[in-house]
Amino acid sequence: MADTALESILETALYADDLDAAEAFYGDILGLQKISRGGNRHIFYRCGSGVLLIFNPAETIKPPEPDALPVPSHGTTGHGHVCFRVTGDDIEAMAQRLKAAGIAIETDFHWPNGGRSIYFRDPAGNSLECAEPRIWGL
Repeated sequence: MADTALESILETALYADDLDAAEAFYGDILGLQKISRGGNRHIFYRCGSGVLLIFNPAETIKPPEPDALPVPSHGTTGHGHVCFRVTGDDIEAMAQRLKAAGIAIETDFHWPNGGRSIYFRDPAGNSLECAEPRIWGL
């Protein structure tokens, strides 16, 4: 069998009980492009070459309907974390955008290797980070 390698993350998911608040936050404040919204179940956003999925855990825990796509039920409780890849100049612009929207920056950290991260929360309490890729040597 040939060696295979995971190339990157295609999609990642966070969970939020209030999809209207999530939609306003991720679309209006963070500026992500919405792909689709499925009622009170999910919102999908384009994020660079990947996709950010926001699911309502009360809906995704339910088994799929017989005529639905064969995606297993899933979900989680508690807060998740996502780090968005951004350049140094864009981190500062995002920090200013968040502050203007009344979103608190929990931590603004300069890593020992010179990379910078800012941490903040979405309306559901998920921990979000914007960071330069060099924090991971990329």
